[in-house]
This record gives sequence, structure tokens and C-alpha cells, in this order.
Amino acid sequence: MRSELRPTVPADREFLFELYASTRIHELASVGWPAAQQEAFLRMQFNAQQQWYQTAYPGAEYQIIQIEGQSIGRMIVLREHNAWLLIDISLLPRNRGRGVGSELIRWLIEECSAAGAVLKLQVLKVNPAVRLYQRLGFTSTGEDQIYMQMECRGSNSSQPA
Repeated sequence: MRSELRPTVPADREFLFELYASTRIHELASVGWPAAQQEAFLRMQFNAQQQWYQTAYPGAEYQIIQIEGQSIGRMIVLREHNAWLLIDISLLPRNRGRGVGSELIRWLIEECSAAGAVLKLQVLKVNPAVRLYQRLGFTSTGEDQIYMQMECRGSNSSQPA
């Protein structure tokens, strides 16, 4: 099954919240809050993230990842002249580990390389996706206490995952 991308529309907001919550639910499991409190917290965090992305990356492409017409994730990319930034790529849990993210990132690397730009991203150091990015040809360009900055120049990034 091949994934497809389409622009995000306002009607996607509830799906985007569900997707966001799926990436944070494990953090909240140990807190012991009732479900309503967890949802309220997640909605507050989701709204803050959405506002931050819109403010920090006004020219970014916000896209929904779909398979057979079903929304399964999102990808946000800022395309600038010499460098593209993969701001976010997220998939619903049932679609992780099935090659969808790898396929999209490989495609993005090819597009970026063809445009003569470098593809950059930032990832939590503890995120298992770090290994995926390394397999796809990304190298570390810096880090802080929480995040690792990575980039891929595309020339030797087509290694199999």
C-alpha cells in the first residue's frame, strides 16, 4: 500500500488532535490523572503546538498522510532555498513500523536533493526514530540536553532500511 499526501484542511483538526495525543499518551499513563484531565491537558498542549508551528513556520507545508483514503498521519515541511526542514512526521500507532515513514522520508530526501538543498530535522535523543534517520543517511550536526539536530545531503541516503 502506497501512502499519499494531501494538504491539511480545517476539518482535519480532530484527527490531528488524535494523532498528537497518540504520541503523548504514554507520558501521561504514569501521572494518574483521570481521562478527562488527561484530555484537557493534551488539548491545551496540542493547541500550543499548533499555534507555535503556525507562528514559527508560516511558510511550511502541512500535509495529511493517507493510505486508501484513510488519514494515518501528518508531515510538516518547510522548503527554503538551500535547506528544507522536516518539522514533524507522525503516524498513528497502528501504522508505525510498517515502512510508511521510511517511504515518505526517502521521497523527501530525493526531492530535496533534486532541489539542491539539504534536509534537516530535530529529534528527541530518546526517540527510536533516530535509528531510522541514521539508516536513511542522516548524520548528527549537533545536540542539546534533549534534542539531536540531524541533516541529510541525499547523495548516499538511498541505503535500504
